[in-house]
Amino acid sequence: MQLDFVILGLLALRRFSGYDLRRWMDGKGQYLGYGVHLPQIYRRLAKLVERGWVEYDVDARDAAPDAKVYRLTEDGRAALLDWARSPYEPSVRPTDSDFRIRFIFAGQLDRAIAIGLVRTELDYRLNQVAGKNGALELPDAYESQIPELDADLAREVHLLAHERGYASMHSYIVWLQLTLQRLESGR
Repeated sequence: MQLDFVILGLLALRRFSGYDLRRWMDGKGQYLGYGVHLPQIYRRLAKLVERGWVEYDVDARDAAPDAKVYRLTEDGRAALLDWARSPYEPSVRPTDSDFRIRFIFAGQLDRAIAIGLVRTELDYRLNQVAGKNGALELPDAYESQIPELDADLAREVHLLAHERGYASMHSYIVWLQLTLQRLESGR
C-alpha cells in the first residue's frame, strides 16, 4: 500500500507515465529505501484507476508506443490527504522506509504535517537510545562451535557492527533535530 501513496504523492507534483514514475524512483527517489519494479508500478496504477484515485490521458508518440500519462483525481487527492494526516507510528527499525516515504510525500503537503512527523520520529528515537549509552551486552567469551570460527574475532566483529549502528543512530538523531529546527523556523 505504501507504493500507492508514493504514486499519489508524485502525481500531486505533476503528471507521470508509469515509465516516468520508475525513472524517478531509480533517480531522485533512490534514497527512499523502497525498491520497486515497473510491473508493480503498472499494477498499482491500474488499481488506483479502478478506485478512481487517478485518471490518465493517452499521449500519442511518433517514434514510440503511446503512453498513458496519469494525474490525480479529487478522490485521489482526498486519499493522499487522509493518509498524510493519519497517525504515524515509528518502526523499531530506524532504517524502515515508512518515515522517509511519509516525510517526503505527506510532509510536502503541509509544514505542520512535516513537523509532526519529524517530532514523532525524533521522540521515538531519543527514547529508543535513552539509558543505553551505546552499551552492548556481549557474552564474556564466545565458544567456537565450528573450527573455522575465531571466537575473539567474532566478538570484535559483533562489537564493530554495534558501534556502526550506534554511530548511525546518533547521526540520524542529529539530522532529525536539525530538520525540526529548519521546519519550525519556516526556512
